[in-house]
Amino acid sequence: MSDVGGIRQNVEVIGARSFWNALPTEGRWLLSTVAIQTLGRGLTLPFTIIYLHEVRDFDLGLSGALMSLIAITGLIVTGPGGTLIDRFGARAVLLAGLAAMIAGCTLLAFSTHPAVAAVALVLIGVNFGVSWPGFNALIATVVDGELRQQYFGVNFALVNLGIGVGGIIGGFFVDVDAPETFVAIFLADAISCLVPVALLLGPLRRVRTQAQPSDDTPPTGGYREILRQPAVLWLTLLTFIAVFIGYGQFEAGFPAYARQVGEVSTRIIGVAFAVNTAVIVLLQFTVLSRITGRRRTRVMWVMALVWALSWLLLGTAGLLPGSLWAAIGVLAFMGVFAFGETLLQPTVPAVYNDLASDHNRGRYNAINAGAFQGGAIAGPVAAGLLLDQGLHVLYIAIMVIGCVSICALAYALERRLPASANGVPASESVNT
Repeated sequence: MSDVGGIRQNVEVIGARSFWNALPTEGRWLLSTVAIQTLGRGLTLPFTIIYLHEVRDFDLGLSGALMSLIAITGLIVTGPGGTLIDRFGARAVLLAGLAAMIAGCTLLAFSTHPAVAAVALVLIGVNFGVSWPGFNALIATVVDGELRQQYFGVNFALVNLGIGVGGIIGGFFVDVDAPETFVAIFLADAISCLVPVALLLGPLRRVRTQAQPSDDTPPTGGYREILRQPAVLWLTLLTFIAVFIGYGQFEAGFPAYARQVGEVSTRIIGVAFAVNTAVIVLLQFTVLSRITGRRRTRVMWVMALVWALSWLLLGTAGLLPGSLWAAIGVLAFMGVFAFGETLLQPTVPAVYNDLASDHNRGRYNAINAGAFQGGAIAGPVAAGLLLDQGLHVLYIAIMVIGCVSICALAYALERRLPASANGVPASESVNT
């Protein structure tokens, strides 16, 4: 493992100031701009399908199909992207992805024909496919040890802050009767990509994620060899299910259930997303201080139980549709679910990167990204099928069963996971 700045971190208790002071210079640069980078994405994320359908007058079905190109393209390029990261380094791959993102957002801003929009969304998907493994590989190279888990958690909170603030600004700014407002937010999204470009070409230009040619460690195999490891298989399955019952429901299952079954207003749904962002931003540091030094698989257990509670709360919203209790259930779901997110996001990426070496870090993170994207694609499909058939109770039951299965997978993973990758202190791993 490379050690940028010669720092090996072992932080017992985390606070904002102590965390910042423990970071190497490269880590501070990378973290300080996260919210700005994601602000542009927040401007466009909630409004892209509205733009395609109501501003460019594409059919709703066609607009949905066009939107799916982002996830499909991302899933296709993730694997090759991970290999390229290991071969040429995360910087080169991220710069290529950001160039595609800038071109895609700019093209989408002026897309008046579905074919042009399709090209734009494919370019955006290319960036999504390589940005996750690329930035995670970059983070894992800059920080290590317990600080790495903490970094992933803080990074997640800042991503949510940027997207949340961007969504609020976009909501007040865009107007379907004024197409130029949508043009402006897509161009703003493109401009926000210049921030990470400047970082990669400037302060982070000397950070190497790929293994040095002089390293004594022999090169490792490809994806097949990595996936033969039981720990990786169990972790990847856990990630897929967690996303399937979690983030895969955010854009389809949750709002559809809240509207059709809970009969709450769109305003309540919007407030629920704001509650989600607020809980993550406010609680992430506190959660990190509690989970530092604890087994990550045990943290996953707690996360799964918290998510099971959140889905049960959403289920109660359907018992008294259109009532105050339904609104409370929807808001409570998002708040409790967000607490579970603060447990999940620091742990899973840290396990993947602690299992990886500098020779295959890009591929490990690509597997993580692929599992996430697969769950994000399958989740809305399953939600649509179940809710369209009126199987509301079964829908909630499947979500809760998924949470229970995460507990089982975390138990199986713990038995196969090296203590060092499970966040176990060296002294404890010796005694176990």
